[in-house]
Amino acid sequence: MFPDLAEQLRVREQQGLRRFRQVVESPQASHITIDGCDYLAFSSNDYLGLANHPDLIQSACEGAQRYGVGAGASHLINGHSTAHHDLEQVLAQFSGFPKALLFSTGYMANIGVVTALVGREDAIFADKLNHASLNDAALLSRAKFIRYPHLDLAALEQHLATSNARRKLVISDAVFSMEGDIAPVPQLVALCEQYHALLLLDDAHGFGVLGKQGRGSLFMPDHPKQHSPNVVYMATLGKAAGVFGAFVAAQTEVIETLIQSARSYIYTTATPSLLSHALSTSLRLIEQDEWRRDALARNIAQLKEALQSSPWQLLPSSTPIQPLLIGGNAETVRISQGLRERGILVPAIRPPTVPQGMARLRISLSAAHQPHDILRLTQALHELAVS
Repeated sequence: MFPDLAEQLRVREQQGLRRFRQVVESPQASHITIDGCDYLAFSSNDYLGLANHPDLIQSACEGAQRYGVGAGASHLINGHSTAHHDLEQVLAQFSGFPKALLFSTGYMANIGVVTALVGREDAIFADKLNHASLNDAALLSRAKFIRYPHLDLAALEQHLATSNARRKLVISDAVFSMEGDIAPVPQLVALCEQYHALLLLDDAHGFGVLGKQGRGSLFMPDHPKQHSPNVVYMATLGKAAGVFGAFVAAQTEVIETLIQSARSYIYTTATPSLLSHALSTSLRLIEQDEWRRDALARNIAQLKEALQSSPWQLLPSSTPIQPLLIGGNAETVRISQGLRERGILVPAIRPPTVPQGMARLRISLSAAHQPHDILRLTQALHELAVS
């Protein structure tokens, strides 16, 4: 019925670009089961090893007993429960902002923030390697969309200085999901203050991992102690936090504007209250379990040291995202498949997710990985490098 679609799929498969889903039969952990086979997984964003934590499971069960399963309605009808309300207050305090607002996903949060804050008479300035959700949000807003080279603050400043837009919005990942590097947040904030722009910071991969007590990229040692009023902060709750959802934290007038105007918040059913109940436990673990971030740092250091002699370049990253640059699509798929045959999962990331010629293995580390897990991965990579 759709021969053009079938042909597109055939071409993608020929080019090594077709994506396939896999069905996981076990809880998320450093070791998972797929189709009856056990794998050592370096493919999850469960950076602190909380997704299967017994305290979170118990908290989710308690939340289900107290609130039921479904929220039943949108937040602005009667789906906003005590659990949602309490979690928003805790998240605001945890992230250091006056108010916070829950969203179902990080994608919906970015869409909601950008389209609520800017429109046709405005301008958006975006790092070229931002997450797809930020790019899609910019396009949906109908604002002028200006992309600057990755981390090129001189180019950003030039664009900001020459813009006559009614409202200016800079959007950037805090930790770039396919590079693993960290945005220069203090410098971004300074530019936004100088040129009267807002900064939407997407900290999906920094929240829980970076900063004091895992409070995120805004709490790094060299950052100001008090957040700029120009900052709108977004973080997800399904990665290091181990559960599901996202939140936006900002000044009160920004959050109230989102409640009134963010369509991805207004026109969707609220997430189940049991998740918010479990997330309160997750935040406590993030705050108190410094050993998880210490273990993660040790795993990163071990991986870097072991791959120093690799023929492939490990991109500079101090985060759990460790991209190993292979280059060609076919070779990247070969290495990923070779690891899979050895019982190790590392995804092959190819265009259009990354630029042509920049295909890579995206190694995601977790506090749940043990030293022998890292050793097993690096030994397998060295074997594949000479095969």
